[in-house]
Amino acid sequence: MDKEAYLHSGERLDDLQIKDYFIIQHPDKFCFGMDAVLLSHFVQIPENGRALDLGTGTGILPILLAAKTNAAHIDALEIQTESVDMARRSILLNGLSEKIEITEGDIKEASSIYKKGIYDAVFSNPPYMNENHGLKNPELPKAIARHEILCTLEDVVREASLLLKPKKSFFLIHRPHRLAEIFEVFRKHHLEPKRMCMVHPYIHKEPNMVLLEGVKDGNPMLKTEPPIIVYQSPGKYTGQLLEIYRSDGFRK
Repeated sequence: MDKEAYLHSGERLDDLQIKDYFIIQHPDKFCFGMDAVLLSHFVQIPENGRALDLGTGTGILPILLAAKTNAAHIDALEIQTESVDMARRSILLNGLSEKIEITEGDIKEASSIYKKGIYDAVFSNPPYMNENHGLKNPELPKAIARHEILCTLEDVVREASLLLKPKKSFFLIHRPHRLAEIFEVFRKHHLEPKRMCMVHPYIHKEPNMVLLEGVKDGNPMLKTEPPIIVYQSPGKYTGQLLEIYRSDGFRK
């Protein structure tokens, strides 16, 4: 099979180093980063479970989780037409059409697009910044991925809760400075924070990402996992981070 035949002008093919899977990306648009890899490592999908990715971008999370879990099916929702097209071509390229379905649509309407209460796991790597946090990227695809232009944190959490079965989990990666707000919104929509992991750039630095699992209609009890430390020195990953990359198929 000629993998290059799946590419459009300006796109590149990245080897995920797991099950011979690749992903199509456009370096001038939006490419996945470490946060997607960390979230894929944190997400747990039950055996033969049905899962949903809210805001899939170019489809990195469904592809990684199809490789790493025994999920029966993974749905993925994305509003940007260009990203949907790239994600669908990546699914075809990897022979995953029977396992992953990409839908173009708005996260705010996810519970109308899909059936409510049918998912065993929902996950999202949503925009981190609201209107009060930082300058919006002038390039719209990147701005939509990073800023709450088309959906808010509450939109994502509300729809995730509506789509989950009772006692099943929503997985999120976000910024620690919004953690109080995240907890408030989780509980407003019947998601109990159950598992949390802070991600620090260096051991002596404050965390800049947080991984969180909330259980629909769960009982109160939060487990804090050991933190993830990314760098031991500038440009040099810790052994812990390298192990995460290796377990997810990447070679660093």
